[in-house]
Amino acid sequence: MPTPLPSPSPSEIASIAAKQEEKEASSKRHRASLAREDEEKKAASQIQAVKEAQYFNATRPESRRTRSNRSSSTPDGPLRANSEARQNWRRVGQITLRAGGDDSSTDSSSSSSISNAQDPQERQRRLAAKHERKQAAKAMDLQYFLEMVDVKHRYGSNLRAYHEEWKRSSTNENFFYWLDYGEGRDVDLAMRPREQLDRERVRYLSREERQAYLVKVDGEGKLCWVKDGTRIDTTVEYRDSVKGIVPQDDSAPPFTPAGGEAASRRSSSSASSSGSASTSSNSDHESVRGDRYVNQELKDSKGVKKIKHVSAATVLNHLLRKSVKKNTWIFVADTSFRLYVGIKQSGAFQHSSFLYGARISAAGLIKIKNGQLRTLQPRSGHYRPPTSNFRRFVKNLKDEGVDMSRVSISKSYTILIGLEGYSKTRKKIKRVKGEMKGKKDKTLHPEEVARIEEEKRDKTESAQKERQTLEKIEEDQRETEKDGIGSRFMRKLHISPRPPRLHSPASPKTFAPAQGPEDAISSQGMR
Repeated sequence: MPTPLPSPSPSEIASIAAKQEEKEASSKRHRASLAREDEEKKAASQIQAVKEAQYFNATRPESRRTRSNRSSSTPDGPLRANSEARQNWRRVGQITLRAGGDDSSTDSSSSSSISNAQDPQERQRRLAAKHERKQAAKAMDLQYFLEMVDVKHRYGSNLRAYHEEWKRSSTNENFFYWLDYGEGRDVDLAMRPREQLDRERVRYLSREERQAYLVKVDGEGKLCWVKDGTRIDTTVEYRDSVKGIVPQDDSAPPFTPAGGEAASRRSSSSASSSGSASTSSNSDHESVRGDRYVNQELKDSKGVKKIKHVSAATVLNHLLRKSVKKNTWIFVADTSFRLYVGIKQSGAFQHSSFLYGARISAAGLIKIKNGQLRTLQPRSGHYRPPTSNFRRFVKNLKDEGVDMSRVSISKSYTILIGLEGYSKTRKKIKRVKGEMKGKKDKTLHPEEVARIEEEKRDKTESAQKERQTLEKIEEDQRETEKDGIGSRFMRKLHISPRPPRLHSPASPKTFAPAQGPEDAISSQGMR
């Protein structure tokens, strides 16, 4: 018969009970923490939804009459004009915040999450690196702002052509209302047909959608998808879909733009052509897309005349023309060093797609084989980041433990360094020439220079008030410099210094009459 187990002592029972209570308390804290995180995520999503609604309302095309009717409750006169002006400036501010902002979403699966760093020095290093990335972050190039502001996100290169036509017209309506509902709705340009304008729409990912393109670094320094942990392979065996990058035989449907123009065009093309015909069709489309980066004046010039049209922009466009080929993979890193990778589709999926047009720390082309980074190229037409951002990005990759043993940096990096040096030198020469010409004109023709400066001067009421305010500030500064130390000290104490009483040298000094007869003093100073 087995011997019975000895019963625990009272101290052991108390110790076990204490551990159980501690475990239950820890479990309760963990559940409370998870519940708090869920509440924070819900609140963040609600705030984001409100911001999206406000941004959509700010960028929605509407006529001047509609805006006037909406603000008709405001009395006529200056108040109403000020109300409309405030609304316009508020819209400009919302668009500027979107373009110049950073993706502030938090993601626990991000490889560079600062909170995951246990070592204080490592946490401090990551904070410093993030601050440095924010300081050097690059906003989207100005020529693509139309694409971001457009509620349909039509390709910026096409919108620019119609924007030039809008500037030449005599309309008083804003560009997007003119283009879709006003006088410009029937405009069809030969270089950018209306069918191409409506068909080519860039996909802008929401905060939830971009998680399907998020990349992390595994323990061996290989690049993997956050969504399933599989290693990335930038080959033709993969395609884009509504669920991110998937294998060719995956059942996930491809992304279809609003209206379905691109999908119908692709389906009709595939149904009416064979494999060889589709190959030639793809090459034709690549040629058409590459023509966007062609400088027509340079192309039409012959011999040495081509040199006249060579510039930093034409060389960069020549590099970007090569990025429209099939199976071109692109990357974007935000200011928190979250890395996103996808397949470029010119006019449909660009560098601006990942972060909805927000600022980036790096962007370019990438090649990966079984998770190992092979090629990096600092080429992006939408952002055009400087080479300093690319160097910082490569350093951050090393700091995050990415396997860089077989990485090759394309020759485009060297070309971009040369272009930046050329552009800086050219700007410096142009500035020096302008300063020398200005000094010469002021010496030889001062009246003419003064007349031209007066014509260029802003004569609006707000500018006049600003100049008066600046003149008053300068005058106060001059008066402050004239005063002594004592006067400045008394002003700081809010004591008004009294000027000394002056007496005429020709007249004798007089004294105020005394209060009592015993203190009476004559005008000659005698008692």
